[in-house]
Amino acid sequence: MPRISHKAQIARALEVLTRLKSHYPDATCSLDYETPFQLLVATILSAQCTDERVNKVTPPLFARFPDAQSMAEANPIEIEDLVKSTGFFRNKAKNIQATAQKIVREFDGVVPNTMEELITLPGAARKTANVVLAHAYGINAGVTVDTHVKRLSNRLGFTDHDDPGKIEKDLMKILPQPDWESWSIRLIYHGRATCGARKPDCASCFLVDLCPSAAQGVISMP
Repeated sequence: MPRISHKAQIARALEVLTRLKSHYPDATCSLDYETPFQLLVATILSAQCTDERVNKVTPPLFARFPDAQSMAEANPIEIEDLVKSTGFFRNKAKNIQATAQKIVREFDGVVPNTMEELITLPGAARKTANVVLAHAYGINAGVTVDTHVKRLSNRLGFTDHDDPGKIEKDLMKILPQPDWESWSIRLIYHGRATCGARKPDCASCFLVDLCPSAAQGVISMP
């Protein structure tokens, strides 16, 4: 894709953001939770799993282990059984319990509210930390990059990287900080509704005139 100036990229990103806000005015995190700890656990479970599936798993999980203390003291096998359908359940259960134990041990049972502290928790990389900070604490510390954000940000020409960390840095340079999570959530909605991985519906896309991939006919598979 041809390079454009940084100023032009910012202007185009803001126009995309404006349209996303208009089209998805009520977009929000689709994971069900009541506390920062529950959001943290749900986000860890959402790795390579749909939010819909996670939302079916978490009610019985949180009914049994509603907070860090109870999760830290749980029987690991019981956690595994409760999260089994999310995939990679042994590793997820291990990380969830280790995270709960560290929160109890080092943070007095309270999920920390800084990026630096959150990414020290087992299973909590920047993506998870960004979700927790934005939705549990109202802090925009970065841009959440999941598979939809990765795919659409590349197709829209705002990055040419595959690494989520590099994509996040590219997006943080062109988006206003208060809208970092707004961008992610709305791109996720758009990725689910219109710009799918295999069959993007360019004909009905309200961003098509701003999308260099659509204009050049080079929509690529992830």
